[in-house]
Amino acid sequence: MNLATKDFQRLSTFIYDNVGIKMPPAKRTMLEGRLAKRLRSLGLKSYGEYCDFLFSDQGQQSELIHMIDVVTTNKTDFFREPSHFDFLSRTALPDLVASLGIGGPRKLRLWSAGCSTGEEPYTLSMVLSEFRERQPELGLDFRIVATDISTRVLEVARRAVYHHDRIEPVPAPLRKKYLLRSRDRQNPLVRVHQDLRTPIRFGRLNFMDPDFGFRERMDVIFCRNVIIYFDKATQERLLQKFCRYLNRGGYVFLGHSESLHGFDVPLEQVAPTVFRYSL
Repeated sequence: MNLATKDFQRLSTFIYDNVGIKMPPAKRTMLEGRLAKRLRSLGLKSYGEYCDFLFSDQGQQSELIHMIDVVTTNKTDFFREPSHFDFLSRTALPDLVASLGIGGPRKLRLWSAGCSTGEEPYTLSMVLSEFRERQPELGLDFRIVATDISTRVLEVARRAVYHHDRIEPVPAPLRKKYLLRSRDRQNPLVRVHQDLRTPIRFGRLNFMDPDFGFRERMDVIFCRNVIIYFDKATQERLLQKFCRYLNRGGYVFLGHSESLHGFDVPLEQVAPTVFRYSL
């Protein structure tokens, strides 16, 4: 049972139009492999049958979200690209406090865009909690919006429970402070402390939606290793939308292999893959 060319073309066009992810012919085998589980789950005998179901009214209601979960890539770690968190703590946060008057009644607002299984927003919550503890006189309060298109990874993120192997990148003092081990030392699972979970709001968001639904502008946007799955035109449109939801003077953090070269966006580079919306 193989994914026929015409079925791959239907699926790749649909994925691009609805999710923005480019699916060139080189990814045909990958798509075939990932969708095989859905065929087995649904009891379907061919990819043609799967396409017919997906594009039916019933399929659009019940299967679309599962198909998106299958085709999206979700790779993340705690403290991934640690230089970003150093820059946030040492440069961006002091600058935001000084230039935007954050502190007291003014909360710092951050967005983890493409949060996957939650390691990034929990890392942000750790870094911000530590900054607040070092400088209590600032009265810093913060809120983190963490979004992803995949409901499957959002369920993992909300549970805030990880295998011990996943927390290796977290510095030992922060592990001890914020990650709770079971009293049963044979249990390999750890849970993120409630103090880190409280400021975070998880939600599903599709970057192709015309309105992201935010009613307040963000001060910091982390969108790392996400836009590489889009073509250049989609990347530029997405970054323009980000700027509409970003306060002037705010920061955008991209992944190590992502660039704004040639894009018409009001962002200036201030560190490797760190950009600031000019005041």
